[in-house]
Amino acid sequence: MIQIYHNPRCGKSRNCLAFIDQSNQEYEIIAYLTETPSFDELKTLLQKLNLQPIELVRTKEKVWIENFKAKTMSDDEVIKAMVENPILIERPIVVKDGKAIIGRDLDRVASFLD
Repeated sequence: MIQIYHNPRCGKSRNCLAFIDQSNQEYEIIAYLTETPSFDELKTLLQKLNLQPIELVRTKEKVWIENFKAKTMSDDEVIKAMVENPILIERPIVVKDGKAIIGRDLDRVASFLD
């Protein structure tokens, strides 16, 4: 089953969800701002995405700029920052068959779902 880590206030996330809905495939919505992934879940998600933790951070978010930007952080510290501040997690994230992508580009999502 497809999972989408979704933020309903984000236009890219809404577009991705609508696209997945039209694909007629079963999916589960994870409202990650309220159903925040644990440290271990986020670490697993990063492995599925094949990304380093900093690559999943929304570095232009006010929370990041004010609290973390000037710091040198380990990968675990970056993951912990995302767990404690889920708004920092890039969105939407689409998971299928043990792999994941950031679903901002609908052409990429279409290829991923095939």
